Amino acid sequence: MIRSIPISAFIYLILLSSSSAQKLKRGDRMILANLETHIRFLADDKLEGRRAGTAGESAASNYISAEFHNAGLAMVGENKSWLQAFDINDGKQIEEATSLSVNNNNLTLYKDYFPLPFSANMKANGNIAIALQETGVPWVVDIKEMLEENKDNPHFDLQEALHTKVEECKKDGATAVIFYNDSKLPDHISFDPKNRSETATIPVLYATAEAKKKYFNDPSASLDIKINVVLGEKKRIGHNVLGYIDNGAEKTVVLGAHYDHLGYGEDGNSMYRGTEHLIHHGADDNASGTAALIELAKLLKQSKFKNNNYLFIAFSGEELGLFGSKYFVEHPIIDLKKVNYMINMDMVGRLNDSSHVLTIGGYGTSPEWGSLFNSNQNEKKYFILKYDSSGTGPSDHTSFYRKDIPVLFFFTGLHKDYHRPSDEADKINYTGELHVVKYIYQLIDDLNNKGKLAFSKTRENSTASSARFTVTLGIMPDYSFSGTGLRVDGISDGRPAQKAGLKAGDIIVQLGDISVNNMDTYMQALSKFKKGDATTVKYKRGTALQEAAVQF
Repeated sequence: MIRSIPISAFIYLILLSSSSAQKLKRGDRMILANLETHIRFLADDKLEGRRAGTAGESAASNYISAEFHNAGLAMVGENKSWLQAFDINDGKQIEEATSLSVNNNNLTLYKDYFPLPFSANMKANGNIAIALQETGVPWVVDIKEMLEENKDNPHFDLQEALHTKVEECKKDGATAVIFYNDSKLPDHISFDPKNRSETATIPVLYATAEAKKKYFNDPSASLDIKINVVLGEKKRIGHNVLGYIDNGAEKTVVLGAHYDHLGYGEDGNSMYRGTEHLIHHGADDNASGTAALIELAKLLKQSKFKNNNYLFIAFSGEELGLFGSKYFVEHPIIDLKKVNYMINMDMVGRLNDSSHVLTIGGYGTSPEWGSLFNSNQNEKKYFILKYDSSGTGPSDHTSFYRKDIPVLFFFTGLHKDYHRPSDEADKINYTGELHVVKYIYQLIDDLNNKGKLAFSKTRENSTASSARFTVTLGIMPDYSFSGTGLRVDGISDGRPAQKAGLKAGDIIVQLGDISVNNMDTYMQALSKFKKGDATTVKYKRGTALQEAAVQF
């Protein structure tokens, strides 16, 4: 929980306790106070973790919009709005029209039955007996034998087995399949909205043990079955927040930071392993970057740096896989060819007071960065700088790098509160973040007269964790892809995917013997291999299904 301490009192305590803060100029003290105000608002319990597409995200976007307005920024784009909306696909949902009746008894959704997520959207009906699997009617199928035969098989995939069984039933004349489990073995079957496996050609449902006992217990009974399955897309709407400084220049500099966080961890990206339903406050990740973005907007609006326009973007959906920034570069409200460079700030609030290490990514994306960082800036003396040459990584600058735009990524380091509810505003190093803001401002000053920066391609960093497997294909997944399979967003040079001939835009549907329906099944497939193994990868390129040999 965030302690209830008046902002003014808290700032006063910080200023008393920090010898460096006591030496700050009046303008710096104002920025310091503003940074804390922003972070404390964004990380407050009332915003419930700022999960993309929620009321908490909306409250945060309203706050950022108001701060952009107060800073003197302009709305931009065709609709002249602070916001840019984009869809977040949450998978599938069961629509109200879905129904199952047996002998004119309407079964209750979830209590008695539910459609499986790969079911076709269709109606089916017929008069059946369970023991007689006749052509042209629905079939009722027990999975008991399937489970018992494979209870000791570690490679058994129940979902794949159900798919196969449905296709066999369809081939033999079934117009729908209702599964049930008459064994004592658990099947853990549920309606998974994130399941993106291939859609079956007939309706597929699951009857609970209670419904089986009541309606399907007599294999010889005559049953009048009526089925209607209606599955729809489940969506949230996320919003980027944009503000513009129009200096009438030919080029535009983009400054960005994501403002969304994990909410209560509903999307499965939390590092918290407890059982309580807790808010993930996201003070460092990334209220800190958002606060820095707002303060840089104020500074640049008041500056004499007129050789570039400045576009400020607070991205949402970053925690889901760069949804907001990817949407922006695919639907830009300015000409991306006129973007000079992009600066991204993600987790800039936990500078270590002892080491003062500041990591800067994207060092290799322009030859200009080398000479710039070798210069003797005043603020540079405050930091121990560490550089990462790659233009890619697990944050929003990656989306701009993929459009051949030079990028810089500012980051003060991981900590034990990362992606946990304990990432709270009390733990932010506000003075350290002030110096990050001043350093970035000084860099922008140094670049004011440099003209258009040249772009350089760099090595690829994967955004996916490698903790679960020991090999990699060397791809960047497209996390916003909502179809079946895993769409490739980028390819690393010299890695297995490139050697196999895969390209950005290909959709991987199988690795070895394992079907790839989404990111989870892709990682499960990778976990089966070790260095030196050889296998095949099946992928779609356009409408064509192709296959290639892969050596890990």
